[in-house]
Order: sequence, then structure tokens, then C-alpha cells
Amino acid sequence: MLNIIWLVLLAAGIVVAAFTGNIDAVTDAALKSARDAVQVCFDLIGVMALWLGIMRIAERGGMVQVLARLLRPVMIRLFPGVPPRHPAMGAIILNLSANILGLGNAATPFGMKAMKNLQELNGGSEEASTAMCTFLALNTSCITLLPATIIGVRLSYNSANPVEIVGPCIFATTVSMVIAVSLDYWFRRFSRWRKP
Repeated sequence: MLNIIWLVLLAAGIVVAAFTGNIDAVTDAALKSARDAVQVCFDLIGVMALWLGIMRIAERGGMVQVLARLLRPVMIRLFPGVPPRHPAMGAIILNLSANILGLGNAATPFGMKAMKNLQELNGGSEEASTAMCTFLALNTSCITLLPATIIGVRLSYNSANPVEIVGPCIFATTVSMVIAVSLDYWFRRFSRWRKP
């Protein structure tokens, strides 16, 4: 559906530019945007390599496992339908721990494994379970302590202080996670759409 929306917006912009005689502006903007995108990617390579390397050291040093141990009591309360020693719980904890540390690349396989394990607990149903919805809400709104990608983009655009985004990012992701957990709790307990 999203592809269709983008296609319609792009086609509408080209048609309007053609009717108003600004088709050259569309071509110039497309080429300039493509060139700028490649430049930003090259600028990000160094920064991302540095931060991902630091995070990989933290991961190998056991930082993710420490976070996983700290998160386990909270996760057991958030996922009452998942047995505490089930592989799904381990994958959920590792996914969220990696997201908190800004290890998006490491978090993705854990997230996919968690959903696969949660689907097994769901009995193969085509409808998402409560635990799957909770995990999706947490994964989407997870607190991020080190937003390496945003720092890299700010650095590539010559920001005077590229790391000043860390505080607001922690605040914003904390608020989003609190809201996600609160809404998830409300839907589980009080919503008229909840499962019996």
C-alpha cells in the first residue's frame, strides 16, 4: 500500500511539473537528491563503522547479557503469557537489549527469532497474540541510549555539536516507550477489543 502512495505522489508531482512548465526543476531536484544521498552515505560509513565497532565490543564484552539479566524481571511481567524460560523470552530480551544499546543490526535477527517463537506459542493462528502485539509495541518504541545513525547524519551535515541529540533522543524514546507500554496494558485489560 505504501508503494502505491509513493507512486501516486511521485506521478502527481511529475504531472503538475509538466503542466506548469517546471519539468526541468523536477529533473534537477531528482539528480541533486540522488547525489546528496550518496554523499550522506559516504559520510556515514566512518561514523557508523566507529560506533558499530564500539557496540560490537560492548556486545562481545557481555553488555547485552548484563542488560538482558536486568530486563528479565520486567519482561516476565510484560509478557505473562510467555513462559519465563521459553526461547521466545530470551529472544525478546536480547532484541530489546540490543535496541537499547543502539545495535539495530544485532537486534533484527533477535526480533525475527522472537516473533517466530511467539508464533509457535500462538498455535499457528493467523491473528497476532497479545504477546506479539506487546513485543511489536516495545520493539517499535524502544529506549535508545546511543542514536549512532542520527549522530552520523548530523556529523555529515557539519553540525556544531552532533551528539547534543543524545539527551533529547533518550527523553523522546523513554516517553514513547512509556506510552506504548501504557497503551498495551490498557488494551490488554480494559479495551472492548481484547481477547476473552
